Amino acid sequence: MVVTKRFAQTLETSEIEVLHSRLRAIQEIEGNPMGVEIEKFGNATAFSVMNIPGPSYNTVKGLSDGDEKHLDAIIQFYRQKDIPVRLELTPGHVSSELLLHLGTIGFYQNDFHTTLYLDLSSHQDNWTNSKVTVRELDKNEFDVFAEIYTKGFGMPAFLKDGVAQNNKILYDNENWKFYLACIENVPVGIGVLFVKNDIGTLAAAATLPEFRNKGIQTTLITQRMHKATEQNCKLIVGQARFGSVSQNNMERAGMRIGYTKVILTMK
Repeated sequence: MVVTKRFAQTLETSEIEVLHSRLRAIQEIEGNPMGVEIEKFGNATAFSVMNIPGPSYNTVKGLSDGDEKHLDAIIQFYRQKDIPVRLELTPGHVSSELLLHLGTIGFYQNDFHTTLYLDLSSHQDNWTNSKVTVRELDKNEFDVFAEIYTKGFGMPAFLKDGVAQNNKILYDNENWKFYLACIENVPVGIGVLFVKNDIGTLAAAATLPEFRNKGIQTTLITQRMHKATEQNCKLIVGQARFGSVSQNNMERAGMRIGYTKVILTMK
């Protein structure tokens, strides 16, 4: 399985579907307390969550050649919310002409992000870690999930309730599965799997800081690969900041780099 422009489009589409599914569920909470908005502009999908700051949920995916005429509307979509405009561009359908145009109207590159994949039909995994056990998270354990998530990402403790709620609403969704990693029955890590159209996506993962460098994330990755295979997935996809520990863990588990996205923001 090699990376073509068409295959790159498949990878990007799977990433868009993960975020769309998550934010649509949050949006459907009564009263939309997080202030979620999702809007299409040509090929691009603009995601916005007023009450969850940061770039993870406030971003534009899928922008392609020919979408230049939608850029003013995209910029206005975020400016009226006082949220920075952030574009994620993949190399499959972005030309030098589009990049030049983005530069002339004030966008600049400020980061890279890697998309990785693995053909599950030909993968044989030999990774084992006798110290780490992985099981599905119970519905009443999202307080544990949120504790690991916030500590793993260095987030303030007051965000735990929101993290728990925004993930618990996905528990009964057939596309989503949540996993808990333990060492001697002590919860130490979490991992999330999203499955749609025979593609599994490593949707989120975190480890308690004091338990890092023990193979927990590699175990969670390989276990989610197994679960995706059991659901007849042909492909597993993941995203990580370029050169990060998360990217390294995915590569150790056998995943290959599909492409590196360019992250743009406005001056």
